[in-house]
Amino acid sequence: MWSFPLRRWAHVLVPVAAAAVLVGCSTGEPPTPAGSGSGAGVAAVESSVPGVALAPALDHLHGLHLAPGGAVLAGTHTGLVDLATDGRTTRLGGSDDDFMGLTGVPGSDHLFASGHPGPSSSAPNPLGLIESLDGGRTWTPKSLTGEVDFHALATDGELLVGYEGGTGLLTSTDDGATWSAGAPLAAAALAVTDTGVWATTTAGLKHSTDAGRTFTLVPDAPPLALLSAASDGSLWGVDTTGTAWRSRTGQSWEQHAVVGPVEAVLAVDFDTAYAATAQTLYPLD
Repeated sequence: MWSFPLRRWAHVLVPVAAAAVLVGCSTGEPPTPAGSGSGAGVAAVESSVPGVALAPALDHLHGLHLAPGGAVLAGTHTGLVDLATDGRTTRLGGSDDDFMGLTGVPGSDHLFASGHPGPSSSAPNPLGLIESLDGGRTWTPKSLTGEVDFHALATDGELLVGYEGGTGLLTSTDDGATWSAGAPLAAAALAVTDTGVWATTTAGLKHSTDAGRTFTLVPDAPPLALLSAASDGSLWGVDTTGTAWRSRTGQSWEQHAVVGPVEAVLAVDFDTAYAATAQTLYPLD
């Protein structure tokens, strides 16, 4: 393991999905779909799931985390927000940083994020990896400061995996202190379970059993754009048409409901998940 010199990989691979993720960053809108098998985004279809209006609404949404006690935390363009199931939103901590990537150790207050410093911050841009041990109330720089803007992050508490547009994956086994090069893969979303690392790509859902170094395509998986792993090892995803799917193993998938053009999904267990936009929280059960 070593502290990885990111700039060496700056031109390794820049597939279509990377451009789609970057579009989502620059415009503040969900990435547009790129056809069947794409991991780039979801199409504009109407949700069949009753949603709860968020008040006040968020400016944008880049990731969700399930905190102890079941609280849903959202990474936004202006910091971390608690999403109550009745729709009330409460800003956590004093950070107004733009969180382009957010993940956390399942069921804990241990969070990781990446993105850009907010108006009140004097931190270098991009933030690299930052860490919170108190549920997002305070944050400290961890690594790659001024070098990396992770647009996808995932962890199971042992392995941390990140994707930064155009460079492929980076992996860490020491909570992001040092990094190793993973597969030169463009991932719109990442998840980690006890069976490996999962990534949504323009080619479809891919799976790694060697800690993100190599991946294989999952046959017959839906064309997922969003992805989240639950504490029981199950997975939830939303495909490029806005349909939610779930799986116990990641290899076979069950269609659940149409949620429309959501910006994030959060798996609780096989029976329960949340999807969300900046305006609406959708319970999936």
